[in-house]
Amino acid sequence: MIKHILLVGIGGAVGSILRYLTALFVSKYYANIFPLATFTANVVGCLLIGLFIGFLNRYYQADADLRLLLATGFCGGYTTFSAFSAESLHLLQQGNYLIALTYVGVSVVFSLLAVGVGLALFEV
Repeated sequence: MIKHILLVGIGGAVGSILRYLTALFVSKYYANIFPLATFTANVVGCLLIGLFIGFLNRYYQADADLRLLLATGFCGGYTTFSAFSAESLHLLQQGNYLIALTYVGVSVVFSLLAVGVGLALFEV
């Protein structure tokens, strides 16, 4: 259990640092209203989690440690949008279309509401 926590923590730390560097890099070359740095991190994170899961499923199916380090830790630290996207795609691939649509819709709506509530609590 401690080993798994450390793997997720190490991967998450590296992912978070890379996310910050991605934002710095994108912001250096792009300054506009569209949040391109976050968009870039989300898309790159989704590509990476797809590559990691595909690679691990093909070559290291039984290695939970690598999955925790790369998918849960690194991609989770880089962007949680990658996990959300991977889970949504898995539901679609399993034929659970209604659940997938519900998951995507409810996640987006409730996440926006949660951010709004959090902000509103400090504006009182």
